[in-house]
Amino acid sequence: MMYDLAIIGAGWAGFNAALRARALGLKTVLIEKDVLGGTCLNKGCIPAKTLIQSAKVYNLIGKSKTFSLSMPGDPVVDLPGIQARKEHIIAQLRRGMESMLSGIEVVRGEARFVDNDTVELELADGIGGLKKINSRYFLAASGSKPLELPGLEFNRTILSSSELLSIRDVPSTLLIVGGGVIGCEFASFFSALGVQVTIAELMPQLLPGMDRDVARKLENIYKKKGVRVLTGIDAAKLDTAVFSLVLVSIGRKAELSGLGLEKTGIRMEQNRIVTDDFLNAGVPNIYAAGDCTARLMLAHFAGYQGRTAVDNMFLPDARRGISEANIPSCVFTDPEIGNIGLNEEEAKQKGIAVEVRRFDFLGSGMARILEETEGFIKIVFDAKTGKLLGACIIGPKATELIGIMTVAIQSGMTIAGLKEIVFAHPTLSEAIGDALR
Repeated sequence: MMYDLAIIGAGWAGFNAALRARALGLKTVLIEKDVLGGTCLNKGCIPAKTLIQSAKVYNLIGKSKTFSLSMPGDPVVDLPGIQARKEHIIAQLRRGMESMLSGIEVVRGEARFVDNDTVELELADGIGGLKKINSRYFLAASGSKPLELPGLEFNRTILSSSELLSIRDVPSTLLIVGGGVIGCEFASFFSALGVQVTIAELMPQLLPGMDRDVARKLENIYKKKGVRVLTGIDAAKLDTAVFSLVLVSIGRKAELSGLGLEKTGIRMEQNRIVTDDFLNAGVPNIYAAGDCTARLMLAHFAGYQGRTAVDNMFLPDARRGISEANIPSCVFTDPEIGNIGLNEEEAKQKGIAVEVRRFDFLGSGMARILEETEGFIKIVFDAKTGKLLGACIIGPKATELIGIMTVAIQSGMTIAGLKEIVFAHPTLSEAIGDALR
């Protein structure tokens, strides 16, 4: 049987590619060796944010007296119950994905390329046997896996984020090696539960690459909460034996094992699939999307890649390149962080004369009502043209508020245009307008 498109991997890139292919009327097969949803649904975004939300509610209950409310007793953390809720949400969303894939052939099995036009599929679900699939086009969307650190290989007490997401008992102490997005999110979750958390980051600041003021603010907040933050330190010099658990969160790498890419002409570099801006992988009929390209490892960027790859394969007159510029990123710490575009340091490194506007949530009426006044909004624009270049937010609902700035920046707005927007009062979003005044 000849397919129009065979997709390897049913994470966010593969899933979105399959939906786009169906919309174009293509005969498509979606191949997944494990379960639908990939890292984001099963071992990343969704489970992590579910746990973090439980921690936020726990914190809010602890502040009940601030709102003149009395509780019958102290709240108790039921981690197995939190985990059960997490698994329930994952199952619900997976069923939703299955429903949305109606009409698309989904096959469970491990695919490996035989040549540029064929993959051999080792069927799962106890069926066994091999099946060959021929297709006009292929999309590799095989995802990623956590990086190990030499000397701190994963074992019973040294865990990746995947294992830490499923623990059943609250540890007394936790060392987090790597103060990036994943490490900082776990620090927020476990410190809220009363765990003594230490973060060890090799670079001079938490969240390397993000705005320095935001990173500094988060570090100060963590220190107030009792989190020990060590920057500019090699974790290999620490005695990991004194911690109940160690999380190694130094990044992720493309998952390419067993794909048989050596049988194809796919371009490879440093264990990742290299694509051009149109997501072609060096062979006319093979494209790649998502974490296996090791560009921006964000679920929403992977979905964008998946949809764009399908259009570039089958709509040649509408081919378009992708860009990492102006893709929002979010960190679900407490408080939350949202980023879009260039930060102040990046803009200056590009030689752009910039102006910055900033507003602290201490001045926000809604932030005071919510009792969440830590943080600020920072907007960067070109001093000559007034064009918006970027924004970063640390504070309440920052991951939602950054959406406003994403629309503004992606639509090419100027600071003058943004000033004309009237935000409702009292809201958190009006702080964007306040920042400009």
